[in-house]
Amino acid sequence: MTREEDIRKAVDVMRKGGVILYPTDTVWGIGCDATNEEAVRKVYGIKQRDDSKALICLVDSDARLQRYVRDVPDVAWQIIDCCDRPTTLILDGAVNLAPNLIAEDGSIGIRITQEPFSKELCYRFQKAIVSTSANISGEPAAQNYCDIDPRVLEAVDYVCWSRRQEHKPHTPSSIIKLGRGGEVQIIRK
Repeated sequence: MTREEDIRKAVDVMRKGGVILYPTDTVWGIGCDATNEEAVRKVYGIKQRDDSKALICLVDSDARLQRYVRDVPDVAWQIIDCCDRPTTLILDGAVNLAPNLIAEDGSIGIRITQEPFSKELCYRFQKAIVSTSANISGEPAAQNYCDIDPRVLEAVDYVCWSRRQEHKPHTPSSIIKLGRGGEVQIIRK
């Protein structure tokens, strides 16, 4: 299967409310349409995770980021420009996303991916995509395809073919929370 076919199939599944497994700029992720409340509910079910624990989402560009955050602070752009590794920002004022994806305080964890496959997937989908580690809650994140729990593999609607053969270390993103008053809090280095 070509990368184009793989992306086309994943996009089709998400447009129909399905859940996918896909390689990201960090670890393998469970993904779905970040604007579809029912699809997000399925992701929580697969992870066996309490829906009070917010999930993050991926976008492909600055412009797409601005579609989901009411007012992106200047410091967010500075962090995005200077980070040399994948960094998820927790930003206030989430909009246009599934309500069960947004934290109780109205924030959303969001990251602009630069990795070719996930960036193209986000671009082709034309919406934010949920990106949570491909594991049962409390278990280690799947760094590579071979690390994914069979229960997760069986629970999703589509598993991407791209990058399945990889066997190299991957780590979750850094997470930085930006407060309303400009405070910066490092959640995960």
